[in-house]
Amino acid sequence: MSALRDALRDLSDDVFFDLLESEDAYLLVLDVPGVSAESLDLTIEDGRIFIDAHREKEPADDYRYVEENRSLFLDIEMPLPDDASDANAAATVDRGVLELTLPKRGASGETTIDIVDEDG
Repeated sequence: MSALRDALRDLSDDVFFDLLESEDAYLLVLDVPGVSAESLDLTIEDGRIFIDAHREKEPADDYRYVEENRSLFLDIEMPLPDDASDANAAATVDRGVLELTLPKRGASGETTIDIVDEDG
């Protein structure tokens, strides 16, 4: 798991996360404000976690962007812990927070994870 911790520490200071561990699983909590299940791709392949997320936002009424400082585009690749399994991995997005649960055991192959949008 130290490789995953190192990869998370190397992320931009603008990316906020928590990594939790129980006897049975890891839980990665990642802030992705403005992101929905439709604008987020999460894949585990060859012992690596791939997260591709972007914020969908449209200006209200007749407004247009003059300057944008709140853009969000994440393209993250990090190692899966050696003792984690992608077989029963689960992910949810709720109010701009991604929670990825990785059961412990061993990983192989590729798994695309369906993301549940709990916002609506």
